[in-house]
Amino acid sequence: MGTVRVKGIGASAGVAIARAQVWKKQVQKIGQEVKSPEEELARFKTACEQGLSGLATLYEQTRKRLGQKEADIFQAHMMLLQDPELIGPIEMLLAAGNINAEAAVQQVTGELASLFASLDGEYMRERAADIRDVGQRLLFCLQGTGTVWGNLQGSAREEKKTAPDSLIVVAHDLSPSDTAQLDTGLIKGFATQIGGGTSHSAIMARALGIPAIVGLGRALEQVEDGDLIVLDGTEGLFCLRPDEKELAFYEQKRADWLREKTRQARWAELPTVTRDGHRIELGANIGHPDECQAVLRVGGEGIGLFRSEFLFMNRDSMPDEEEQFQAYRQVAHDMNGKPVVIRTLDIGGDKELPLLNLQKELNPFLGYRAIRLCLDREEMFLTQLRAILRASHYGSVKLMYPMIATLEEWRAANRFLAEAKSTLTRAGIPFDPAIQVGLMIEVPAAALVSDLFAREADFLSIGTNDLIQYTLACDRMNEQISGLYQPFHPAVLRLIQLVIEAAHRHDRRVSMCGEMAADPLAIPLLVGMGLDGFSMNASSVLAARELINQLSFNEMKDLAEAALQLEGQEQVKALLLERTRN
Repeated sequence: MGTVRVKGIGASAGVAIARAQVWKKQVQKIGQEVKSPEEELARFKTACEQGLSGLATLYEQTRKRLGQKEADIFQAHMMLLQDPELIGPIEMLLAAGNINAEAAVQQVTGELASLFASLDGEYMRERAADIRDVGQRLLFCLQGTGTVWGNLQGSAREEKKTAPDSLIVVAHDLSPSDTAQLDTGLIKGFATQIGGGTSHSAIMARALGIPAIVGLGRALEQVEDGDLIVLDGTEGLFCLRPDEKELAFYEQKRADWLREKTRQARWAELPTVTRDGHRIELGANIGHPDECQAVLRVGGEGIGLFRSEFLFMNRDSMPDEEEQFQAYRQVAHDMNGKPVVIRTLDIGGDKELPLLNLQKELNPFLGYRAIRLCLDREEMFLTQLRAILRASHYGSVKLMYPMIATLEEWRAANRFLAEAKSTLTRAGIPFDPAIQVGLMIEVPAAALVSDLFAREADFLSIGTNDLIQYTLACDRMNEQISGLYQPFHPAVLRLIQLVIEAAHRHDRRVSMCGEMAADPLAIPLLVGMGLDGFSMNASSVLAARELINQLSFNEMKDLAEAALQLEGQEQVKALLLERTRN
């Protein structure tokens, strides 16, 4: 049998090379015997109690091993196990007297999981895995057996005594419970036929720090126990029975990955400060509360950009104030006093929101989007502002408006904020009355009058993705003109410099949260230009901190001064490469 290569979804980065352990989940046999309805109901209630007890233990174990966020997954399972939407239909079936407890659990959890699996949106579909996980737990409790997963790992440990190879688990799917209990001394990674990047199993894999690929489909049916496997979780590449050349390549890549992990890990505990003592704030961008733990693990000093759009996407109705408040409060709580900048709804342009039923526009990037839409949808905007204000009582929350172009927009947004504050005050609901409010500088107009904004705003944040597009009139997704998307173009650099100088004249901090902030070539230049803070994907934080801590602020100021005198992007890049090569 030859080599098989399959591309899947990289759920957790890194490279693993090991022998396969194929896990074929055993189908639990459901007997037909029905005792009295009262006895079946009593058996079910006992199973629920045992299930809750087991989940409480797993919650505590996971909290100690992986962290609070990962443990909260099992708190959600406990809530599910007490949810009338799940328990009620099972009890009704048992009361009818025609079915035993195992069959009733299997039927109801199967129907509910199928319903979630059919919903729009990856996030909702993957909640089906949580329901199936809870259903399996109830069945094990009813039948008085240990989990199949526990037995599998037990067998694997026995095999390891005679064949001390590590293993890669190959399965149709792994439940969150299975993944949380992985023995990483034995299991070096996993590959599954189904699943997505936002599944709880993927979150667990990232927390465990082991490579994982999901969504590989039926190709995994060709794998047999003992087959040699390569997992490249970074690329999402699964390689079965690699040839000698591939094996040598991935062994080297794995060695490089492990060496890099070890070397960079130490930066998580260190401050971000240049060699000559200039302090920089290094935060991360997130799009969901679940991402906070990843930020904390790399030593992120705050959330520089919390995109609130996730609350509004893939649904038929608007999120109410309470739902938004809970999400914002969770991030404030998880970041434990570190600053959290929440951006108000930034919809339009390339980000569609079906529930708003927006009309098609000829030039959506120049049209009805972001703050323009929010100022027009008053109740929607006020609801979000109240939710953010309420969350400010539970941490260091800041508020930021996207795509402000005029002072009139800025002041109009603040009038809504004042109204939201008045409403909460009248209702006696606590919030931080001194919450800091800033704006994103994303259009040249805002950059050119940034001194006017700096007089009134608490902070500024440069959104380079849009600023570059608007400055150079270039859609970066258009292949025919993408060459014009030039972060180092003198016009872009001069606008950035203008914003930094304007902010500092008014004693305001200015940060950057676009892709440019994580570019290793741009970071020395931006440090030299005086940028106070960077915000980027969590995966880029350690490398950025390492780079910044090797720089001299005074030397970078000289570098920035020289770069700002040049005529074009290529000259700037050449200078940066030459001056930062060593």
